Amino acid sequence: MIVLNIQTKYLGNVEIEESKIIHFPSGIPGFLDELDFVLLDIPGNPIFQFLQSVKSEELAFVVVNPYQFYQQYTIELDDTTINTLDIKSEKDVLVLTIVTVKEPFESSTMNLKAPIVINLEKMLGKQYILNTDDYQSKASIKSATAQKGV
Repeated sequence: MIVLNIQTKYLGNVEIEESKIIHFPSGIPGFLDELDFVLLDIPGNPIFQFLQSVKSEELAFVVVNPYQFYQQYTIELDDTTINTLDIKSEKDVLVLTIVTVKEPFESSTMNLKAPIVINLEKMLGKQYILNTDDYQSKASIKSATAQKGV
């Protein structure tokens, strides 16, 4: 097991296992040179995580599993994405959404239009932009059950 020390935006110096690094072959839109990220738990918060760049200390996204808020959320991956991420089974896939944190926190939003799709078996990831208007790029993090019709 290889352990690396990385500087992070929110947690300072952190030890990570090399096997926990998620490789984004095409980077993330807007950050095409950033290919390697790691998911870090936020102390005291079991729902949200940081998607931290391994290379750039200042690049970290707050992410969340969208199904915590939107149980009916569904995405259909195209063949190119399935092949790029080498997905063999749905159970190997983790879907996350990037959160835009606002004050007060309840007014924060998540990007349901461009989820982060990760093959946990191969540790490959991609931000997948949905070609539909069914979901918003600024969906409320308030529980969808409190927003009837969402």
